Amino acid sequence: MQQLKYKVFAVVHQIPLGMVSTYGDIAKFSGYPGYARQVGAILSNLPDGSALPWHRVINSKGEISLKGEDLQRQKSRLVEEGIVFSATGKVKLRQFRWQP
Repeated sequence: MQQLKYKVFAVVHQIPLGMVSTYGDIAKFSGYPGYARQVGAILSNLPDGSALPWHRVINSKGEISLKGEDLQRQKSRLVEEGIVFSATGKVKLRQFRWQP
């Protein structure tokens, strides 16, 4: 799993400003298709102050998976980067999804 962790870091680091990716996409691009939940676990355990753009990773429905204050923090960062959310809290993946 350590290898997956470093591959996830490398892929997430490449997501450009103003774009998002899904947990499943990150797993696939890391060479571990089907490991979306593990990607989420890896990103949820980042050290405080990490420069990795974890906030650019959302779920396959185009929604933020976090709750409460964490959801608001992630959404605020994405909005600052120009990501648009619908009234129901979804991102148009066709428009904002990063494909390396």
